[in-house]
Amino acid sequence: MQYFNNAHEIEYKLYGDDMQFVEIELDPGESVIAEAGAMMYMEQGIQMETIFGDGSGQEQSGLMGKIFGAGKRLVTGESLFMTMFTNGGQGKQKVAFASPYPGKIIPMDLSAYEGKIICQKDAFLCAAKGVAVGIDFKRKLGAGFFGGEGFIMQKLEGDGLTFIHAGGTIVEKQLSLGETLRIDTGCLVAMTRHIDYDIEFVGGVKTAFFGGEGLFFATLKGPGTVWIQSLPFSRLADRVYSAAPRITGGRKGEGSVLDLVGGLGNLLDGD
Repeated sequence: MQYFNNAHEIEYKLYGDDMQFVEIELDPGESVIAEAGAMMYMEQGIQMETIFGDGSGQEQSGLMGKIFGAGKRLVTGESLFMTMFTNGGQGKQKVAFASPYPGKIIPMDLSAYEGKIICQKDAFLCAAKGVAVGIDFKRKLGAGFFGGEGFIMQKLEGDGLTFIHAGGTIVEKQLSLGETLRIDTGCLVAMTRHIDYDIEFVGGVKTAFFGGEGLFFATLKGPGTVWIQSLPFSRLADRVYSAAPRITGGRKGEGSVLDLVGGLGNLLDGD
């Protein structure tokens, strides 16, 4: 069933290439919701308000309803709070939001995807007021225990514009009915609602431990659309950390118990 909630109709413009930001133009009374700390600049007539809930503006009434909506975001590792920016002035006003690391911002009109997109936990950047930001459980044991990115993902529901961000270059893949695609678990950015998602074991022990890849792949089966990133933030952070001097003063490559544990962790999460 298609999910409609009459989101605000906003206009936008993307700037930049590998360090992008999105500028959103609001008519008087229109609002946009965003992750805390994502705002880059706003014009004089824009009013900022911290909110509880899933951002749709249609949460259950009362304090408990709002806490429940915010709690769903906390499960995904996000903040309890979101920020709403409203044009309280006369005429059109603009507010801009920047991605937190190098990559691309992907605009999506949810009404073109049957009202729902499933994305990785930290992909959401901002959206028109009326879009609900919730959680999507993957109940299969494979995805739950070995998914690297975890079996809890974000879901964005509504009929308005939403913006997600990802690292490196983004590729969009169209999967036909029954077509399967295997990707590194950390490289999955988003997928449409009918994609079947699970985790697949790589295979032989030599491949898993000496092949330079993780132990598990994300297996995606169509029909639907999948968005993939070339540089997950976790992979970038690992490379930066490995290149930096150790806190203990040792040189890279000397080895330690922490290095060994970190290496085993990378095998499990695919990075």
